[in-house]
Amino acid sequence: MRLKRQVGLFSGVTLIVGTMIGSGIFVSAGSLLANAGSPGLCLVLWAACGLYSLLGALSYCEIGTLIPKSGGEYIYFLEAFGNMHKFFGPILAFIFAWVTVFLINPSSVAILSLSFAKYFISPILTAINFCPDVYLSYVIDRLLATICIGLITFVNCYSVSAATSVQNVFTVGKLTAIAIIIGGGLYYLGLGYTENLEIGFEGSASSFGQIATAFYGGLWAYSGWNNLNFITEELKDPYRNLPLAIIIAIPLTTICYVLINVSYLTVLTQEQIISSDVVAVDWGNVVLGSASFLIPLGVVVSVIGTTNGTLFAAGRVSHVVGREGQSPDFLSYIHIEKKTPVAPTLLTSLLGILMIIPGDIGTLIDFFGFAISIFYCAAMVALIVMRFTKKDEHRPIKVPIIIPIIVMVVSAILVVAPIAAAPQVQYFYVLLFILAGLIFYVPFVYYKKRVPGMGEIYLVIMTHHLLQHFPAFGF
Repeated sequence: MRLKRQVGLFSGVTLIVGTMIGSGIFVSAGSLLANAGSPGLCLVLWAACGLYSLLGALSYCEIGTLIPKSGGEYIYFLEAFGNMHKFFGPILAFIFAWVTVFLINPSSVAILSLSFAKYFISPILTAINFCPDVYLSYVIDRLLATICIGLITFVNCYSVSAATSVQNVFTVGKLTAIAIIIGGGLYYLGLGYTENLEIGFEGSASSFGQIATAFYGGLWAYSGWNNLNFITEELKDPYRNLPLAIIIAIPLTTICYVLINVSYLTVLTQEQIISSDVVAVDWGNVVLGSASFLIPLGVVVSVIGTTNGTLFAAGRVSHVVGREGQSPDFLSYIHIEKKTPVAPTLLTSLLGILMIIPGDIGTLIDFFGFAISIFYCAAMVALIVMRFTKKDEHRPIKVPIIIPIIVMVVSAILVVAPIAAAPQVQYFYVLLFILAGLIFYVPFVYYKKRVPGMGEIYLVIMTHHLLQHFPAFGF
């Protein structure tokens, strides 16, 4: 039983745009500006992150049309390196799956849900003139974040068409909110509010470590450009729609991001942007007055759409990993009626909820940026390797070799520079987590050992219909 091709070009574009434009432009704008040191470098980095994402996405077009299977980097690593060595060949694919399923995707969901909570509750507390203490604020944020994850999980488990419909509607809503911010900024720019922009590159960061850390904030904001590759098997006419959706979505997002930051800098000072947890709300209070409620509403819509897209793609990765036999069998099951990967979707949601308990948005973004840079670099290596190992295979799209080389080098710098310049404990945690995956790889993947009693648990699930699933290939 396979997943159906139900995602068209418009839904593909909205999945990319809807996943990329989420909380990042509203949450990481201040941290990127703080690390960049100047408005000029800040805008350059936002554009550079967009170019990096576009070059990466074009490279992924080649891999995605060469290997038209769901699973993204996981399946690409397996195809590129899996047959090279019985033990070492599949390791990279497993490590990617391990980190993605248990760290990257849940941390992404956690960041988004916490962002939803902050922007949802902020105008309400302001309206009723109530300022909760630190503990109560912590509890309210976590409760709202959990409700957000729960509702989106239900939609993704219920129906693919419901999830894509939510994505389409919320993407239109978030683009409307972004248009308001851009329009307001351009209006103020026309009135001559340029003093913050005139600072230019004064005070710009000069160390690679600072610039790389600033880049992490941009990477988080642009994350999702590769999500369509995770659902290739569900994409209608993937050879046409995969590259077309990418070429439409990423330049559109880049233009929006640069113009939004221009708008922020037109109305707010550097210090206001850096110190604000809800910079878009602060912008709205200055520009929109009594209509300022539109901004947090727009951000909430944006974050819900992004969380939905992230969870939609995340469930497919876990499903493919289970289908390939590198994780417990139940992760390969799909709902017999809904044709949705319920078990992996629930797993990502549960881990996301656990991460919001101690989670700090800034730390989670650094976790995310550092980890994802490692695998972007490895994906470009896989593409270059397959130019030789699969040189006779049909390639509907073939990019100039310099493009994946540029992405590979930039990704490697993003991994090495922060460690060399300003080592932080979270980078060590990520590397330790990656190495921890080998503890599970050796017995459960290489030697194919099974946890005692797991077979009986699967049987109970199947026979009692606690989850109406069957293995993807019927084993």
